[in-house]
Amino acid sequence: MGLVGFLKLPRAAGGRVVLAVDVSSWLRLDAGTMPDRSFCPTYGRANAKHQMMPGRPYSVVVDLESGRTSWSALLDAVRLTPSADTAATTAQVREIIERLIGAGRRAEGDPEILIVLDAGYDAPPTAHLLYGLPVQVLGRLRSYRVVRRATPPRIYDPKGGRPPKHGGAFVFGDPAAWG
Repeated sequence: MGLVGFLKLPRAAGGRVVLAVDVSSWLRLDAGTMPDRSFCPTYGRANAKHQMMPGRPYSVVVDLESGRTSWSALLDAVRLTPSADTAATTAQVREIIERLIGAGRRAEGDPEILIVLDAGYDAPPTAHLLYGLPVQVLGRLRSYRVVRRATPPRIYDPKGGRPPKHGGAFVFGDPAAWG
């Protein structure tokens, strides 16, 4: 049952449960030959340079509350293997949601649980893998991401050539491309 069955979990505005998912690394610089080690990204070390250090990444799921606070309820932490992908973290989130529902922390008529993902996660595959659960997935996109608009209608061009496959670019970092 874990902590989910015993603790009073915080709720966001409107009584909604908000879960945040992230990966934190436990760096082990002295463990060069540690089994199942990964090379974990670090930021701001050694003259603020990005480096890869040996360590173990952990997928952490916390329950957030509303307002200006840094408090959160840690629900689960799982060590990721070097071959872990989106499905591993999504399975962890699915298990937590099923435990929350089983413990009576979400009843019929309650707002859907909001899953908040950082830019390192792909929100669409996560939403697909959580299909069937009462959740909404919110993912942050990096500013350099480009999304294509719908393909324009096909028009006869006397010069010939192949019709376009994609519409114009929607560049998140360029307000002129927003339309």
